[in-house]
Amino acid sequence: MFDVRPLTVTIGAEVHGVDLASVDDHQLDELRKLWLDWKVLFFRDQNITKAEHVAFGERFGTLEVHPFAPNDDDHPEILRIISSPKGLYAASSWHSDVTWRERPSFGSILRGVRIPAVGGDTLFSDAGAAYNRLSDEWKERVDGLVAVHDYTKTFGASVPADKQQEMREKYPPSRHPVIRTHPDTGAKLIYTNGTFVASIDGLSDAETTEVVTHLERAIMDPSVQCRFRWQENSFAMWDNRAVQHYATNDFWPETRVVERVTIEGDRPY
Repeated sequence: MFDVRPLTVTIGAEVHGVDLASVDDHQLDELRKLWLDWKVLFFRDQNITKAEHVAFGERFGTLEVHPFAPNDDDHPEILRIISSPKGLYAASSWHSDVTWRERPSFGSILRGVRIPAVGGDTLFSDAGAAYNRLSDEWKERVDGLVAVHDYTKTFGASVPADKQQEMREKYPPSRHPVIRTHPDTGAKLIYTNGTFVASIDGLSDAETTEVVTHLERAIMDPSVQCRFRWQENSFAMWDNRAVQHYATNDFWPETRVVERVTIEGDRPY
């Protein structure tokens, strides 16, 4: 039996009494249930290897290899996110991971490797609770809309000119519902973000900006969020279908290193 300590009423819980390197099948089933209930789970003092990090992620499904960001040399499933005095790479915008894929991720599992003395927290927002707080008028306006997600909005500049056509053919823009349905809980969830959404079908650029901005403000409501203070060997695992997240950049020029594995998901509906 785990010791589960909720951070808020609807989102976020620290789980104690578990070793991620030796989770048995019964414990894995319990973690799956907790993940659905709390959307993001946190673990402390998990001194496990990179191979064990990968193996734990694979218990939930196939892991993706990120095509644009730096991956670990020995374990390409691990995405290394490094901020140092040379550059700030914290994902300081509200988003769900890799929504530009045709089948965006089911979940992400992130490890704190090198953590600054202060700052560098990650915030998580309950996309279902944010949707529920929309006015009836806004729900009627956005239900049924479809957005175009495009990797080039964020990663386009990192692709060499001679590779751009090849990558565009491999990762064409994807169309996903503005309000998606969680396949396990049936919850309706905000699924747009300013990081990857290029347009919304049937809307002008100005209307697209208005909708994306309004929904982002709903995600930004502190009443639907939790906040995690990292320590080295802390882990966060979040349901990319149900939450959005934001990494604070209040620590620079101190160094912050985190490592993530990402589980492939299904096509949103």
